[in-house]
Amino acid sequence: LNISNALLPLSGASLIISERADGYCSRVLRAQSNRKEGNSEFRLRVEGDPESYHPGSTYRVTVTAASPSYFRGFTLIAMKDGAEGDKDEDYAGNFQIIDEEETQFMTNCPPAVTESTPRRRTSIQVFWTAPPSGSGCVFLKASIVQKRIIYFQDEGLLTKKLCEKDTTDKPLLDCCACGTAKYRVTFYGNWSEKIHPKDYPRRANHWSAIIGASHSKNYVLWEYGGFASEGVKQVAELGSPVKMEEEIRQKGDEVLTVIKMKAQWPAWQPLNVRAAPSAEFSVDRTRHLMSFLTMLGPSPDWNVGLSAEDLCTKECGWVQKVVQDLIPWDAGTDSGVSYESPNKPSVPQEKIRPLTSLDHPQSPFYDPEGGAITPVARVMVERIARKGEQCNIVPDNVDDIVADIAQEEKEEDDTPETCIYSNWSPWSACSSATCEKGKRMRQRMLKAQLDLSVPCPHTQDFEPCMGPGCSDEDASTCMMSEWITWAPCSVSCGAGTRSRERYVKQFPDDGSICTLPTEETENCVVNEECCDNTEFSRRERMVKMPPADGSICGAEVLEVEKCMMPECPIDCVMTEWSEWSECNKSCGKGHTIRTRMVMLEPQFGGDPCPEAIQRKKCKIRKCNRGQGNSDEKKRRKEQREKRRSKQGRAEGNSEHPGCRMRPWSSWTECTKICGGGIQERLMTVKQKIKTAQLSSCKDRKEIRACNVHPC
Repeated sequence: LNISNALLPLSGASLIISERADGYCSRVLRAQSNRKEGNSEFRLRVEGDPESYHPGSTYRVTVTAASPSYFRGFTLIAMKDGAEGDKDEDYAGNFQIIDEEETQFMTNCPPAVTESTPRRRTSIQVFWTAPPSGSGCVFLKASIVQKRIIYFQDEGLLTKKLCEKDTTDKPLLDCCACGTAKYRVTFYGNWSEKIHPKDYPRRANHWSAIIGASHSKNYVLWEYGGFASEGVKQVAELGSPVKMEEEIRQKGDEVLTVIKMKAQWPAWQPLNVRAAPSAEFSVDRTRHLMSFLTMLGPSPDWNVGLSAEDLCTKECGWVQKVVQDLIPWDAGTDSGVSYESPNKPSVPQEKIRPLTSLDHPQSPFYDPEGGAITPVARVMVERIARKGEQCNIVPDNVDDIVADIAQEEKEEDDTPETCIYSNWSPWSACSSATCEKGKRMRQRMLKAQLDLSVPCPHTQDFEPCMGPGCSDEDASTCMMSEWITWAPCSVSCGAGTRSRERYVKQFPDDGSICTLPTEETENCVVNEECCDNTEFSRRERMVKMPPADGSICGAEVLEVEKCMMPECPIDCVMTEWSEWSECNKSCGKGHTIRTRMVMLEPQFGGDPCPEAIQRKKCKIRKCNRGQGNSDEKKRRKEQREKRRSKQGRAEGNSEHPGCRMRPWSSWTECTKICGGGIQERLMTVKQKIKTAQLSSCKDRKEIRACNVHPC
């Protein structure tokens, strides 16, 4: 290690330096009798006192003197275990200067940090970014100059040894797993006044909408030591995920699933009042990393999240579960130091880094002792399914087998995203009235085929069955789904109600009505200490002593400023009901359906969305035995030809018998940006012919599906 030339005359100590011609310092040869070993007055500390380092992560390093001691100069360096310091590759990681008035890089030893000017001081601090993976163990070493004494220790309080964290925790560059895996990510916010009381923002605290993706190694949403994209900046400063989602979708095949969860106002509520938000996503061999972020607000640009969490194991399998506590990180776009600091853009933009407890005395996470920050959230990622042939080297354990069996019992239909169907109808009665094997059928309607090159699977489904009383599941009973997660509380402040729903999976074959409840309601309480709706906050002061000459005191005694209030509840908004569909049977008992779409999701405790599909019975005529199948095929063929002919006439010349029509209008904007929305267009009557029947001359409306890709 080296000591700056400016320090040597002041210290009076002779320090022998061995330097190479290439400009790199090698090591300090301890000389002179004034050096002391084993002194406990001085200490080198890495914030949080970690035993290991994450490759590429940034840590705050401090050198302190215990009162009443002090030091005038210092040198700090990071070297690989066993290195001599005479080669470039002997040094590990990179230091970053925090205060240029206190610290600087050493002229003759570029990897080392020393004092800017020699003077009395009790502490210094710098950032140190850990080296890349494979660097092994690292020694952080300090030397201290105090008057005529030089303290230097290979062991003890002025040396810290850190080894690389277990390599199984780092993302694998190449994944060898087979098939795909499906995961559920659940976010538990622990940021509350009870756990983080300092300056906690009572009125406007919230988590922004969560945005993320499962992606390949070629795409980075965010990472420590990197710079925030415009999308990350808008999440960090405004809580808006729109730009971030746009950036993700522009990556095309580098992304498999976009991950989205709703904002949470307020930031914390008991789980029996509000369920933790969750979302499902998939991974495959190429796109096996998962990243997300969410802003804690209000804040300058503070977030939590995961970056490139690898769900592929080195045994060529898929991780079963990941649970990780989260501390906030700074996006490097705003220089504020407290929750409600005024906007202060960072110019130039800084790198993303974790917040620390020594950032600033006004920081809500400040701790003069430099202890670790209490986590503000926890994330849990659980594997819920695997698809396709697996090739994991290690045999499945019990948890793997149980998870896959549970998924097989509720396996979803592999319908292409470009095929839009109605829901499946209830199962028909069994074709066998005895205990001989028969089969039963259910149907669904193909509403739209958005890509004619991609075939749409069958609209009928069959399964084996037996007559009433022969199977374990008596067909005369109602079959219900599991309860859906509780909806948000009906109010954003005070006492309200919340509900949850389930639906009928199978109606009784005898046509009777299911009497089991499909909705449950219970009381809930949100933020008992409700605030009023004022939009301004005020403070006052009094005149303690007026001017001696009797004049009026001109100083302001009242100050008013704007303050943030909780967002008002926004109720769910639905489209109008569609027309009832045609009966799904040409004879006998059948059913018809109508649907509507969600135009606006509820937010901030607004009313939940009502049902989106309704079904009712229909019967056209009695079926003639032996003729049912041929009649059905004939009827369907005639209807298809009729629809094609009708559509061709309408789009060809925009005319109807008995009236003149205006051209079709443009399609409206899609009601959703993902997950399946609708578009409409209109054809209105331009001129009616007097002899035309009223029923044949009316406005027309067409509806089609759009943005069917998953969210």
